[in-house]
Amino acid sequence: MGVIKTKGITKEYGAGLGQKRIKALDRLDLEIKEGEIFGVLGPNGAGKTTTIKILVGLMRPTSGTAQIFGKDCNNTKVRSKLGFLAESPYFYEYLTASEFLAFYGQLFDLSKNEIKQRSSALLKQVGLESSANLQLRKFSKGMLQRIGIAQALINNPALVILDEPMSGLDPIGRKEMRELILSLKAQGKTIFFSSHIIHDVEVICDRVGILVNGKLLAVGQIDEITQEKETLEESFIRIVQEVSA
Repeated sequence: MGVIKTKGITKEYGAGLGQKRIKALDRLDLEIKEGEIFGVLGPNGAGKTTTIKILVGLMRPTSGTAQIFGKDCNNTKVRSKLGFLAESPYFYEYLTASEFLAFYGQLFDLSKNEIKQRSSALLKQVGLESSANLQLRKFSKGMLQRIGIAQALINNPALVILDEPMSGLDPIGRKEMRELILSLKAQGKTIFFSSHIIHDVEVICDRVGILVNGKLLAVGQIDEITQEKETLEESFIRIVQEVSA
C-alpha cells in the first residue's frame, strides 16, 4: 500500500518583477510504502523541505497532486494520522516537557487521561522520563529534538515525517535518533525523513531518494542506486556533479 504518493508535483516561486520564476520542485513523482523508512538526500536548496511542507499541508504545489493514505494531503482526517517534526521547530521555552506534550495532546482532542498516559510513555520512549518537569529552556539540542519527536507521536500517527531530524546533533545524539526511528518502524509506523547526512540515511533506510534542483534523480534501495563498488556517498556526489556539469 502506498502511504505517500505524489504525481507531477511542481512548485514555483516568484523571484521579483521581470525575473525568471524559481522552480523548487520539478514534476516530482514519489511513492512511499507502508512500514518503510524512506530517506530523501539532497544538497541545500534541493527541494527537500518544500516537499515536506506540501505533504503536511503547509504549502500548496503550483501543479500536481500529493496524497497520503489515498487521500489529498490537505484532508483533515488524513492529518490526524500524521506526525511531523520541522527542521527548526519553535518551542515555548518556559513550558516543561509534560506541559508541552499536554498542549499538543489538547490540539488532537485527547482526554486528560489519554494525554497523561501517552505523555508518560513517550517521555520514556525518547529517554526524557527524568526530565518531565524540566523547562524546555534548560534542554540541550539533542533533548529538544527528542521532545520534538515525542510531540510528533502524541496522536499515535501511522506516518511520521521528519525534516532533518539529525541536524545539529553530536554523534551520540545522531545515534540515539537513528535508534528511535528504527523503534518507530518496529511499531509498524512509516517514516519519511529528509537529510543531508549520508551515513544516517545509509544505516537505517529501506529506500533512498536523491533530490537535486527539485528533481528526483534516483530512487530505490541503496544497492539499486550505487554503481559497482560505490558507497552511497560516492553515488550521491557523482549524481550531483553530473547535474552540475
